[in-house]
Amino acid sequence: MSEIRKDSKGRRLATGESQDKDGRYRYKYNDVFGKRKSVYSWRLTESDPYPKGKRKDISLREKEKEVEKALRNAVATNGGNMTVLELVQKYISQKRGVKHNTQANYNFVINVIKKEDFGAKRIDKIKLSDAKTWLIKLQDDGRGYSSIHSIRGVVRPAFQMAVDDDLINKNPFEFQLATVVVNDSVTREAITRKQQREFLRFIKEDKHFSKYYDGIYILFYTGLHVSEFVGLTINDIEFDKERIKVDHQLQRTRNMEYEILTPKTEKGERYVPMQKDVADCFRRIIQNRKHPKIEPMIDGYSGFLFLDKNDMPMVALHWEKYFQFIREKYNKLYKEPLPTITPHVCRHTFCTKMAKAGMNPAKLKYIMGHSSMEITFDTYTHLQVDDVKEEMYVMMQKENELMHQEEIVEQLASEEEMEMFNF
Repeated sequence: MSEIRKDSKGRRLATGESQDKDGRYRYKYNDVFGKRKSVYSWRLTESDPYPKGKRKDISLREKEKEVEKALRNAVATNGGNMTVLELVQKYISQKRGVKHNTQANYNFVINVIKKEDFGAKRIDKIKLSDAKTWLIKLQDDGRGYSSIHSIRGVVRPAFQMAVDDDLINKNPFEFQLATVVVNDSVTREAITRKQQREFLRFIKEDKHFSKYYDGIYILFYTGLHVSEFVGLTINDIEFDKERIKVDHQLQRTRNMEYEILTPKTEKGERYVPMQKDVADCFRRIIQNRKHPKIEPMIDGYSGFLFLDKNDMPMVALHWEKYFQFIREKYNKLYKEPLPTITPHVCRHTFCTKMAKAGMNPAKLKYIMGHSSMEITFDTYTHLQVDDVKEEMYVMMQKENELMHQEEIVEQLASEEEMEMFNF
C-alpha cells in the first residue's frame, strides 16, 4: 500500500503533487511525447494566502487543470506518423457520391502532392509558415492562382479533419490565400450592350455560324449555365406557361461518358421565365432539330435539343468552341476586337444587366439559381464607376426636376398672394 503524502499543513497531496523543502508545490506529469515535465506554485489551492515576498501566481491545482486541458487538446502521440499525402488520400477516400468534375479535381490534387517534397512531410511538423511557403513555391513553379486555389481547397479541409481527430492542434492552412499568392486569374467580365449587339449581329449574318444564333441568343437572355442549357429537352420548354424547367444538367466525362447531374446547388432547381423572343428561338430550334433513327437517352432523359454529328447530345465543350471560333473570325474582320466571350460570360452579362435594370435582388437570385445573395452580387454583377456615374446622373436629374417643380409651385403661390393684396 502506497504511502499517503501530505503537505506541511497536513493536507493530502494527489498523485503527481509534491512539496519541496522551501515550501513550493510541484506537479509532475508526462506530455504527449512522454517527456517528464513539472509546474510550480507557492499555493496548493486557490484559497491559500500568497506567501510574503513571492510573486503572485495561480495555485498548483489551477495549473493542473490547465495542464489537463492542454493534454486533451494536444497532438496524439502517434498522430505525427501520417504524411500530408496520406492525410489527403484519407480525406478523399471518405467522400462518396461526388460528381465527375469533383473527382477529377481530387485526382489532380493527389498527383500534384505526390510530386512535391511537401507531400512526404509529417503533418505534425507542418507550421503556418511551411504551408504558405509551399503555396508560394507552387506559384513560382508556374502554377496558376486557380490551380493553387483548387489544391488548397482540398488540403485545408483535410488538415481540419486531422484537427477534429486530435492529430494536430491547429490547421496550418487557415489563412487568406490572396495574402500569400498573387491572383493572376482572368476575371470573366460582363460585356457591354454594344459588344453583345455586335456579336449577335455577326452570328446572325454569317453563313456558317448563323445556325448557332438561336442557341447563343438564349444563353444571353436566360442566364442559364451552359451545362443546364445543353441538358434541356423538348419537355423542359413549357411554351404554354412561358417558362423553362431547369432541374438537371448534362455533362460528359473525360472517358466520353454522358451523365445527368443535379444542378450545382439546391437552389439550382427552378423555372426561368421565357420572353417571346426566347420562345421563338426555342420553336425554331425544335423545328430544325435532327430526328435520329434512335433517340439518345441519358439516365432516363431524351429529346435533347442539340445533337452532334454522331446523333449524341451536344455538351458544353461544343458551345465553348463555337464561341471561340466566332470571336476569332470576327476579330480578323474588324479593327475593334471583341473581348473573350464564352457561355459563362453570357450568364455574367445577363445577371449584370438585370441588376442594373433594378430587378428585385431576391427574384434575380432565384432566376440565376444562386445559393446566396452574395454570389449574385459579388460574383456576377460587375458594376464599374461608369455605372455609378450613370446612376448618379439619373438620380440628379430626378432631383433637379423635383426642385424645378417646387420652384414653379412656390412662384405660382407667390403670384396668387400678390394678386390677393393687389400688389
